[in-house]
Amino acid sequence: MNTLVIGGTGTTGSRLAALLPGARVATRKPVLPDHVRFDWDVPATFDAALDGIDRLYLIPPVGVVDPVPVVEPLLARARLVRRVVLLSSSAVPESATGMGALPALVRTLPEWAVLRPSWFMQNFTGDHPLAAGVRAGEIVTATGAGRVGFVDAGDIAAVAARALTDAVPHNTDHVITGPEALSYADAAAIITEVTGKPVRHRSISTAEMAERIAEVLPRDFAALLAGLDEDIREGAEDRVTTTVQDVTGRPATSFRDFMRRASTA
Repeated sequence: MNTLVIGGTGTTGSRLAALLPGARVATRKPVLPDHVRFDWDVPATFDAALDGIDRLYLIPPVGVVDPVPVVEPLLARARLVRRVVLLSSSAVPESATGMGALPALVRTLPEWAVLRPSWFMQNFTGDHPLAAGVRAGEIVTATGAGRVGFVDAGDIAAVAARALTDAVPHNTDHVITGPEALSYADAAAIITEVTGKPVRHRSISTAEMAERIAEVLPRDFAALLAGLDEDIREGAEDRVTTTVQDVTGRPATSFRDFMRRASTA
Protein backbone atom coordinates (compact mmCIF):
# COMPACT_ATOMS: atom_id res chain seq x y z
CA MET A 1 0.00 0.00 0.00
CA ASN A 2 1.32 3.41 -1.00
CA THR A 3 -0.76 6.29 0.35
CA LEU A 4 -0.54 10.00 -0.42
CA VAL A 5 -1.98 12.26 2.28
CA ILE A 6 -2.86 15.62 0.77
CA GLY A 7 -2.74 18.32 3.42
CA GLY A 8 -0.54 16.00 5.42
CA THR A 9 0.66 18.74 7.75
CA GLY A 10 -2.86 20.07 8.41
CA THR A 11 -5.49 19.39 11.05
CA THR A 12 -6.69 15.98 9.90
CA GLY A 13 -3.83 15.11 7.54
CA SER A 14 -1.10 15.30 10.18
CA ARG A 15 -3.09 13.06 12.49
CA LEU A 16 -3.77 10.60 9.67
CA ALA A 17 -0.11 10.51 8.61
CA ALA A 18 0.82 9.61 12.19
CA LEU A 19 -1.51 6.60 11.95
CA LEU A 20 -0.04 5.44 8.60
CA PRO A 21 3.72 4.90 8.92
CA GLY A 22 5.26 5.12 5.48
CA ALA A 23 2.57 7.36 4.02
CA ARG A 24 3.74 10.16 1.74
CA VAL A 25 2.87 13.60 3.07
CA ALA A 26 1.86 16.14 0.45
CA THR A 27 2.54 19.72 1.48
CA ARG A 28 3.39 23.04 -0.12
CA LYS A 29 6.51 23.32 2.05
CA PRO A 30 8.18 19.92 2.47
CA VAL A 31 10.74 19.75 5.27
CA LEU A 32 10.92 16.05 6.25
CA PRO A 33 12.02 12.96 4.29
CA ASP A 34 8.45 11.66 3.94
CA HIS A 35 7.24 15.01 2.61
CA VAL A 36 6.69 15.75 -1.07
CA ARG A 37 5.90 19.13 -2.59
CA PHE A 38 2.27 19.50 -3.61
CA ASP A 39 0.43 22.68 -4.47
CA TRP A 40 -3.08 22.85 -5.94
CA ASP A 41 -2.06 26.07 -7.68
CA VAL A 42 0.92 24.37 -9.37
CA PRO A 43 -0.25 21.31 -11.39
CA ALA A 44 3.37 20.58 -12.25
CA THR A 45 3.72 19.23 -8.68
CA PHE A 46 1.03 16.57 -9.18
CA ASP A 47 2.97 13.86 -11.03
CA ALA A 48 5.89 13.55 -8.60
CA ALA A 49 3.50 13.47 -5.64
CA LEU A 50 1.43 10.72 -7.26
CA ASP A 51 4.34 8.56 -8.43
CA GLY A 52 3.73 4.97 -7.24
CA ILE A 53 0.65 5.95 -5.21
CA ASP A 54 -2.40 3.66 -5.15
CA ARG A 55 -4.41 5.24 -2.30
CA LEU A 56 -5.18 8.89 -1.74
CA TYR A 57 -6.50 11.04 1.10
CA LEU A 58 -8.03 13.95 -0.72
CA ILE A 59 -8.49 17.35 0.89
CA PRO A 60 -9.76 19.81 -1.74
CA PRO A 61 -8.18 23.25 -2.12
CA VAL A 62 -9.14 25.61 0.70
CA GLY A 63 -11.10 28.74 -0.12
CA VAL A 64 -12.21 27.57 -3.58
CA VAL A 65 -15.98 27.72 -4.05
CA ASP A 66 -15.95 25.36 -7.06
CA PRO A 67 -13.03 22.91 -6.58
CA VAL A 68 -13.96 20.30 -9.23
CA PRO A 69 -12.01 22.00 -12.07
CA VAL A 70 -8.94 21.94 -9.80
CA VAL A 71 -9.36 18.40 -8.42
CA GLU A 72 -10.41 16.66 -11.64
CA PRO A 73 -7.00 17.07 -13.35
CA LEU A 74 -5.31 15.49 -10.32
CA LEU A 75 -7.55 12.41 -10.44
CA ALA A 76 -7.01 12.17 -14.19
CA ARG A 77 -3.27 11.90 -13.56
CA ALA A 78 -3.70 9.43 -10.69
CA ARG A 79 -3.59 6.41 -12.99
CA LEU A 80 -2.55 3.87 -10.33
CA VAL A 81 -4.89 5.14 -7.61
CA ARG A 82 -7.71 2.70 -6.87
CA ARG A 83 -8.94 4.06 -3.54
CA VAL A 84 -9.70 7.68 -2.64
CA VAL A 85 -10.95 8.94 0.71
CA LEU A 86 -12.39 12.44 0.35
CA LEU A 87 -12.65 14.87 3.25
CA SER A 88 -15.95 16.66 2.66
CA SER A 89 -18.32 18.06 5.29
CA SER A 90 -21.67 17.25 6.84
CA ALA A 91 -22.61 20.85 6.05
CA VAL A 92 -22.10 20.54 2.28
CA PRO A 93 -25.05 19.00 0.39
CA GLU A 94 -24.64 17.16 -2.90
CA SER A 95 -24.85 19.44 -5.93
CA ALA A 96 -24.03 19.51 -9.62
CA THR A 97 -21.47 22.27 -9.14
CA GLY A 98 -19.44 23.77 -6.33
CA MET A 99 -18.08 21.94 -3.29
CA GLY A 100 -21.02 19.53 -3.32
CA ALA A 101 -19.96 18.09 -6.68
CA LEU A 102 -16.78 16.45 -5.37
CA PRO A 103 -18.37 13.29 -3.88
CA ALA A 104 -19.83 12.28 -7.26
CA LEU A 105 -16.38 12.73 -8.82
CA VAL A 106 -14.75 10.46 -6.22
CA ARG A 107 -17.43 7.79 -6.60
CA THR A 108 -16.25 7.17 -10.18
CA LEU A 109 -13.19 5.38 -8.75
CA PRO A 110 -13.32 1.64 -7.96
CA GLU A 111 -12.86 2.15 -4.20
CA TRP A 112 -13.83 5.22 -2.24
CA ALA A 113 -15.18 6.78 0.91
CA VAL A 114 -16.58 10.25 1.51
CA LEU A 115 -16.00 11.59 5.00
CA ARG A 116 -18.63 14.10 6.11
CA PRO A 117 -17.46 15.32 9.51
CA SER A 118 -19.28 17.91 11.54
CA TRP A 119 -17.47 21.04 12.70
CA PHE A 120 -14.05 20.45 14.26
CA MET A 121 -13.44 20.78 17.98
CA GLN A 122 -9.98 22.06 16.99
CA ASN A 123 -11.64 25.26 15.73
CA PHE A 124 -11.84 26.32 19.39
CA THR A 125 -8.05 26.12 19.77
CA GLY A 126 -4.89 27.07 17.90
CA ASP A 127 -4.87 29.61 15.08
CA HIS A 128 -8.51 29.35 14.01
CA PRO A 129 -10.45 32.67 14.16
CA LEU A 130 -12.94 31.03 16.52
CA ALA A 131 -10.07 30.29 18.90
CA ALA A 132 -9.16 33.97 18.93
CA GLY A 133 -12.67 34.62 20.22
CA VAL A 134 -12.23 31.99 22.91
CA ARG A 135 -9.03 33.68 24.06
CA ALA A 136 -10.80 37.07 24.04
CA GLY A 137 -13.70 35.65 26.05
CA GLU A 138 -16.36 35.97 23.35
CA ILE A 139 -17.33 33.56 20.56
CA VAL A 140 -19.20 35.32 17.75
CA THR A 141 -21.31 33.31 15.27
CA ALA A 142 -24.56 33.57 13.33
CA THR A 143 -25.76 30.21 14.67
CA GLY A 144 -28.22 31.41 17.33
CA ALA A 145 -29.20 28.47 19.55
CA GLY A 146 -28.50 25.91 16.81
CA ARG A 147 -26.62 22.81 17.90
CA VAL A 148 -23.63 21.02 16.35
CA GLY A 149 -22.16 17.55 16.91
CA PHE A 150 -18.61 18.92 17.20
CA VAL A 151 -16.00 16.26 16.35
CA ASP A 152 -12.34 15.77 17.27
CA ALA A 153 -10.03 15.78 14.23
CA GLY A 154 -8.28 12.76 15.74
CA ASP A 155 -11.51 10.80 15.40
CA ILE A 156 -11.83 11.89 11.76
CA ALA A 157 -8.28 10.70 11.11
CA ALA A 158 -9.02 7.36 12.76
CA VAL A 159 -12.01 6.81 10.47
CA ALA A 160 -9.94 7.89 7.46
CA ALA A 161 -7.18 5.43 8.34
CA ARG A 162 -9.65 2.55 8.39
CA ALA A 163 -11.24 3.70 5.14
CA LEU A 164 -7.82 3.74 3.48
CA THR A 165 -6.47 0.46 4.88
CA ASP A 166 -9.39 -1.93 5.43
CA ALA A 167 -9.22 -4.92 3.10
CA VAL A 168 -12.79 -4.33 1.95
CA PRO A 169 -13.39 -0.83 0.56
CA HIS A 170 -16.03 1.15 2.42
CA ASN A 171 -17.66 2.63 -0.71
CA THR A 172 -19.96 4.76 1.40
CA ASP A 173 -20.41 8.18 2.95
CA HIS A 174 -19.43 8.48 6.63
CA VAL A 175 -21.16 11.26 8.59
CA ILE A 176 -18.82 11.79 11.54
CA THR A 177 -19.81 13.61 14.73
CA GLY A 178 -18.92 13.72 18.37
CA PRO A 179 -21.12 12.00 20.98
CA GLU A 180 -23.34 15.02 21.69
CA ALA A 181 -24.85 18.02 19.90
CA LEU A 182 -24.03 21.36 21.54
CA SER A 183 -24.89 24.98 20.85
CA TYR A 184 -22.03 27.47 20.82
CA ALA A 185 -23.38 28.75 24.14
CA ASP A 186 -23.10 25.19 25.50
CA ALA A 187 -19.53 24.98 24.20
CA ALA A 188 -18.67 28.33 25.79
CA ALA A 189 -20.03 27.11 29.13
CA ILE A 190 -17.91 23.96 28.96
CA ILE A 191 -14.80 25.97 28.09
CA THR A 192 -15.51 28.25 31.05
CA GLU A 193 -15.95 25.25 33.34
CA VAL A 194 -12.79 23.46 32.18
CA THR A 195 -10.43 26.44 31.92
CA GLY A 196 -11.85 28.73 34.59
CA LYS A 197 -11.74 31.57 32.04
CA PRO A 198 -15.15 33.18 31.33
CA VAL A 199 -16.21 32.71 27.70
CA ARG A 200 -19.61 33.66 26.27
CA HIS A 201 -21.34 33.29 22.92
CA ARG A 202 -22.77 36.24 21.00
CA SER A 203 -24.97 35.54 18.00
CA ILE A 204 -25.16 38.05 15.13
CA SER A 205 -26.96 38.11 11.79
CA THR A 206 -25.77 36.15 8.77
CA ALA A 207 -24.99 39.37 6.90
CA GLU A 208 -22.88 40.67 9.78
CA MET A 209 -21.05 37.34 9.95
CA ALA A 210 -20.29 37.44 6.23
CA GLU A 211 -18.77 40.90 6.62
CA ARG A 212 -16.58 39.75 9.50
CA ILE A 213 -15.29 36.74 7.56
CA ALA A 214 -14.73 38.85 4.41
CA GLU A 215 -12.06 40.75 6.33
CA VAL A 216 -9.77 37.71 5.99
CA LEU A 217 -11.24 35.58 3.16
CA PRO A 218 -12.62 36.21 -0.35
CA ARG A 219 -16.12 37.68 -0.22
CA ASP A 220 -17.82 34.81 -2.08
CA PHE A 221 -16.27 32.24 0.25
CA ALA A 222 -17.14 34.39 3.27
CA ALA A 223 -20.78 34.42 2.17
CA LEU A 224 -20.72 30.63 1.86
CA LEU A 225 -19.31 30.19 5.37
CA ALA A 226 -21.78 32.63 6.91
CA GLY A 227 -24.56 30.71 5.19
CA LEU A 228 -23.38 27.55 6.95
CA ASP A 229 -23.84 29.35 10.26
CA GLU A 230 -27.39 30.15 9.22
CA ASP A 231 -27.95 26.46 8.39
CA ILE A 232 -26.81 25.56 11.91
CA ARG A 233 -29.26 28.07 13.35
CA GLU A 234 -32.02 26.31 11.42
CA GLY A 235 -31.04 22.87 12.77
CA ALA A 236 -29.07 21.39 9.86
CA GLU A 237 -26.21 20.16 12.09
CA ASP A 238 -28.25 19.04 15.09
CA ARG A 239 -27.36 15.36 14.78
CA VAL A 240 -25.23 12.67 16.41
CA THR A 241 -23.94 9.54 14.65
CA THR A 242 -22.16 6.40 15.84
CA THR A 243 -19.70 6.37 12.93
CA VAL A 244 -16.53 6.67 15.05
CA GLN A 245 -17.59 3.74 17.22
CA ASP A 246 -18.83 1.69 14.27
CA VAL A 247 -15.69 2.14 12.15
CA THR A 248 -12.90 2.30 14.73
CA GLY A 249 -14.37 0.26 17.60
CA ARG A 250 -13.92 3.05 20.16
CA PRO A 251 -16.22 5.88 21.25
CA ALA A 252 -15.97 9.38 19.86
CA THR A 253 -14.26 12.04 21.97
CA SER A 254 -16.55 14.32 23.97
CA PHE A 255 -16.14 18.09 23.82
CA ARG A 256 -15.44 18.25 27.55
CA ASP A 257 -12.66 15.63 27.27
CA PHE A 258 -11.22 17.43 24.26
CA MET A 259 -11.10 20.74 26.12
CA ARG A 260 -9.53 19.10 29.17
CA ARG A 261 -6.81 17.67 26.95
CA ALA A 262 -6.34 20.96 25.10
CA SER A 263 -6.17 23.04 28.26
CA THR A 264 -3.58 20.68 29.75
CA ALA A 265 -1.48 20.87 26.60
